[in-house]
Amino acid sequence: MPAVTLLSAVFVVGFEQLVHWRYGPAGIVGLLLLSIGIKAKSPTCSSIGAAVLALLVTGPALSS
Repeated sequence: MPAVTLLSAVFVVGFEQLVHWRYGPAGIVGLLLLSIGIKAKSPTCSSIGAAVLALLVTGPALSS
């Protein structure tokens, strides 16, 4: 069980660093809103976070 927890924590931290490197502070805010919304079971907060992340991911495709 501790190995699964450790592996999960490493994955989460690695994913957070990837988002921060690729999308900057706005990506971290979107990821934070999404995770807070899921944990608090708030559809509004998680939807805003998902929308921010979606806009960051599709932004280069929309401007072409």
